[in-house]
Amino acid sequence: MARFIQIHWLSSYPAALLNRDDAGLAKRIPFGGATRGRVSSQCLKRRWRLAGSDSIDSAAQNPWALQNVGFATSVRTKEIVDHRIRPLLEAEGIAEESVLEAVCGRLNEVVYGKKGSDRKSRQALLLGEPEIDYLAQKAIGALNPSDPEAAVGALDESLKDEKKNIKALVGGGGLMAALFGRMVTSDVAANTDAAIHVAHALTVHPLEREMDFMTAVDDLKSREDGDDSGAAGIFDMELASGLYYGYVVVDVPLLVSNLSGDEEVAAKVIEHLMHLIAEISPGAKKGSTAPYSFAQWMLAECGDRQPRSLANAFHRALPEHMADVSAAIERVSSHLAAMDQAYGCAEDRRQMAVEAALQDVERVNLDSLAAWASGAAS
Repeated sequence: MARFIQIHWLSSYPAALLNRDDAGLAKRIPFGGATRGRVSSQCLKRRWRLAGSDSIDSAAQNPWALQNVGFATSVRTKEIVDHRIRPLLEAEGIAEESVLEAVCGRLNEVVYGKKGSDRKSRQALLLGEPEIDYLAQKAIGALNPSDPEAAVGALDESLKDEKKNIKALVGGGGLMAALFGRMVTSDVAANTDAAIHVAHALTVHPLEREMDFMTAVDDLKSREDGDDSGAAGIFDMELASGLYYGYVVVDVPLLVSNLSGDEEVAAKVIEHLMHLIAEISPGAKKGSTAPYSFAQWMLAECGDRQPRSLANAFHRALPEHMADVSAAIERVSSHLAAMDQAYGCAEDRRQMAVEAALQDVERVNLDSLAAWASGAAS
């Protein structure tokens, strides 16, 4: 079993708004004296987590969706009691509304803390499906036909050893917590360390951006009726183009541990993740920019020493007139050679490339690359 798998990739997106800040502008960050376009790790991870959950990419159509690895999934929400547990209580048909209100109110406090009855005060928590099922069964067992106080007392009794520790309910937050971690500020024992570490993707060149001027036209305006020919609305939106470098590290032993020691599921996770990284795009402004792209190049490295990003290959930004995949690969090649000369080469490598590729690294297709990387889990 390898200690770490490092995944590097290059993806190009023209005229898109992949990830916005609070002002609605493309996210960016200075690096090497030049402002770069940026896609946050949260944005990337959310798209990989939810791949298979929308009409374009359903789980049935995408065999690489994480839901298909055979491990209990997770839900991040402030509304787990109201949306997932209360309908199960109502389906029992044995309790009055006042009892349901009392039990759900106390359950919100158990899950979200003392102020859990106030939705605005709750922290959105990541809960695994086994945890949700467990809570539902405890609540069902506490139902009383008409006595809210007795029902709450029964719920408290059944959870007296667990309500201060979410993790103690079942022992994990499902697949997404195993992969990307879980933080519960009110309960340190419920935290799970992330086994997959995701860097913010950066453009390898200075940010290329443009303010797109838009109008909304009223289709029912008529000059015959004396209407003007102007727009019904005028707007603008920042668009950016860029070739992005992305980087992910998989802590393989921690992944296996988070998955209850199941090496087979861990191998599936790695194989699925490789496909998702290469094939799933950030989802902002889909209707107006169609931001769909596959990775132009991907490198996987398996080894035991501390990982290191190759982002410093682009610390000096590529000139805009040279910002293509071939030039980026040349930068990666020279940087990687210099790192190997200084520190030695301790990783085994494979690559997938659409056009330009590294010399002296075996080149395979995506299926083979993902299958090879997944072998590091055993």
